[in-house]
Amino acid sequence: MTRRLDHDIAIIGAGAAGLTAAIFAKRAAPDARIVVLDGAKKIGAKILISGGGRCNVTHDVVTPDDFNGNRNAIAKVLRTFTVEETVAWFASMGVPLKREETGKLFPVTDRARTVLDALLRESPEILSDHRVESVEQGFAVHTSQDTITAQRVILATGGQSVAKTGSDGHGYTLARSLGHTTTPVFPALVPLIVEEGHWLTSLTGTSADVELSVVAGKVIARQRGSMLFTHFGISGPAALDISRHWIASPGARLVANFLPGENFQSLERAFIEEAQRNPRATAVSFLRSPPADAREASDRRGFLAALGMTQRLITALAGEVTLAKLTRDERRRIVRALVELPIPIVRDRGFDYAEVTAGGVPLSEIDLATMASRRCDGLYLCGEILDVDGRIGGYNFQWAWASGRLAGIDAARSLHRSVA
Repeated sequence: MTRRLDHDIAIIGAGAAGLTAAIFAKRAAPDARIVVLDGAKKIGAKILISGGGRCNVTHDVVTPDDFNGNRNAIAKVLRTFTVEETVAWFASMGVPLKREETGKLFPVTDRARTVLDALLRESPEILSDHRVESVEQGFAVHTSQDTITAQRVILATGGQSVAKTGSDGHGYTLARSLGHTTTPVFPALVPLIVEEGHWLTSLTGTSADVELSVVAGKVIARQRGSMLFTHFGISGPAALDISRHWIASPGARLVANFLPGENFQSLERAFIEEAQRNPRATAVSFLRSPPADAREASDRRGFLAALGMTQRLITALAGEVTLAKLTRDERRRIVRALVELPIPIVRDRGFDYAEVTAGGVPLSEIDLATMASRRCDGLYLCGEILDVDGRIGGYNFQWAWASGRLAGIDAARSLHRSVA
């Protein structure tokens, strides 16, 4: 016989958003009966693998422009819990954070376990290995082991990325059963795969500072940052950030500029001038050691980026022939390879390798002052289940902390309002 366990608040999902909601609900209503339900046997797997096992808690500057989705709506949530307040919150739990050169904030221990342990210490009751199968309005939460009744339910199930951690997309089914809709979901922050056997895969392990553009007649999205060549295609921050835009634009091309700041015309002119100035110069020698006047001229600033390119990469893109011996067509082919190289992406690596999920429950269906559902009384939604996804670098965690906090606080406070 299935047991019925009565609670005031049931939180479905013990990830970053769910644990945050639980902690702030407990603080807002210390006497409330709060339970966190999660289908995994071990809690926090996604937190533990984030940031290479170090957990990139947030970024030193987080703005709505760092996210995809309704940015005005996103801004309303982010401003309720700033980065500074997040840092202070973690410090209050015994987890001081440090800023790295990239702007990313990590625990000073460099261990994701430090973050997870702090969240678990502050949380109310957690029932692991309790997969929620269905939720009836009212609320009766049917798990794989029990039926939980609750006055308030917070959906914090995550999206569909890295399913082995528990984010298998079932939360969308639960949301729809309670009256919500969902936009199409697809992988975001995911590595991209090139044509099998393409020469780019021979550069495995090489990285470069690039500007990637998704082009479909016009530039749809542009992202600058580090890109890593792999045995299957491309990864690294720039590739991960641009991936969702390529996926969301069927038929679009992905183009790489290895000299951000330069274009076809400026680089071709520079090659011609260098060939006249130094007949023995090659593309490799010029790009690796630009002359002083090129370093200082305002229209040559892009060459400084070339100093970060390995000789292996420049040679692969431009060859070793002297600039003066190039025909017009050969020179233009090299220039295009350096500033307008099409990368023949065939597909992404899928949800198993995606860091987050794009799409989900529209923010228009949520009261953004509280994260309460506009479709189902007593229901709250927070975190990755919503149609919000951010850049790599701690931004998605900041969304989880901010939205989870709002949901937890109002769910707890609403208990008192209903009694009154």
